[in-house]
Amino acid sequence: MTERGEPPVEVAGPVEAAVEATVEAPVEATAEIGPSPAAAVPVAPPAPVTPEPLTPVPAAGEEGTARRVSTWNIANALTIARLAIVPVFVVFLFAEGEAWRLAALGVFLLASVTDQLDGWLARKYALITDFGKIADPIADKALIGAALLCLSYLGELAWWVTLVIIAREAGVTLLRFLVIRHGVIPASYGGKVKTVLQIVAIALYIVPVVPDLARWAAMGLALVVTVGTGADYVVRAVRLRQVAKRARTV
Repeated sequence: MTERGEPPVEVAGPVEAAVEATVEAPVEATAEIGPSPAAAVPVAPPAPVTPEPLTPVPAAGEEGTARRVSTWNIANALTIARLAIVPVFVVFLFAEGEAWRLAALGVFLLASVTDQLDGWLARKYALITDFGKIADPIADKALIGAALLCLSYLGELAWWVTLVIIAREAGVTLLRFLVIRHGVIPASYGGKVKTVLQIVAIALYIVPVVPDLARWAAMGLALVVTVGTGADYVVRAVRLRQVAKRARTV
């Protein structure tokens, strides 16, 4: 007996089995005749699609790091302008009258600002060139040296102060060239402070109404830092040379 709701179970007898064998026989025979022309041609599976690599977009400040930087860029143009403005500053400083002194002060401060600006542009936009490495310190020393020499020639600054500062600047520059085969001595924080103090002290000497005590205080501080940073460069140069010698002997 079957459960209620279930269809009766049919049992295939001999007649039904013979009918099924007769129906399935042609299908099997057809399959044994041989493969069809379409089946004889092997079909390769589709190749996987590989996405092309994306070209990274350079971030701000990185563009141009792999390319060659032209010498004629804005940073070097400011350096050349600072060199060209030094004779104008000298002419204004030697001219008589308070108005000419103020004009000389303006030119001196403008040239000092370009010193900071061209370095910032060169680092920000990757405009560092061999010409800039040489011309920038020359322009800096030309401006400072011209101001000191003119003030000493006019009798407003003692000659020994000018000679000490110029000797220090020339000595450090020569020292860098002597040890350049061992490595580069980077500019220190003290050197930047020294430059700012020299600019402030010279500016106070250019202005005619500043008291002498204020002038001497500013120049004395600049002189101490100038000599101290010069001695620091000598120590660093000696250490750099010793490290290079030890590296060669290893």
